[in-house]
Amino acid sequence: MWYPGSGEGWALYAEDIMEELGYLEKPDFLMGKLAGEMLRACRVVIDIGCHLGLPIPAGQPFHPGEEWRFEIAVEMLTDYAAQAPDVAESEAIRYLGWPGQAIAYKVGQQAIRDLRAAAERRHGAAFDRKGFHARLLEIGAVGLDVLRRHLAGF
Repeated sequence: MWYPGSGEGWALYAEDIMEELGYLEKPDFLMGKLAGEMLRACRVVIDIGCHLGLPIPAGQPFHPGEEWRFEIAVEMLTDYAAQAPDVAESEAIRYLGWPGQAIAYKVGQQAIRDLRAAAERRHGAAFDRKGFHARLLEIGAVGLDVLRRHLAGF
């Protein structure tokens, strides 16, 4: 069983950890992380806009007032996320065929960030980052509600 919220959320959170621990010390390493974040931000906007049939807000520099559609999604991925046109098309097809998948990654990442922040507040200077991560991984692939329940007391 695979839960993208916890599984992919952990993967994105792990990128945060790499930066936090100083492993992205070279500008090109950090730029790679930021490029990945831009791609995922585009994915979330495309997923929500296309599946809900929302218009792009007026006043935006990118197709203001137009309704999301495949061609606009491809353009955003090409122009804003620096994807090659064929990759952008393939990605847009994937998002359109799997509603909520792109969002689940970011929701999972934020859920883990929130759980950690709560644990840091509870424990203060005694917070055990390594122990938190071990417990998180020990719980395994579960839905975010289950993950929250199991980490609520950490």
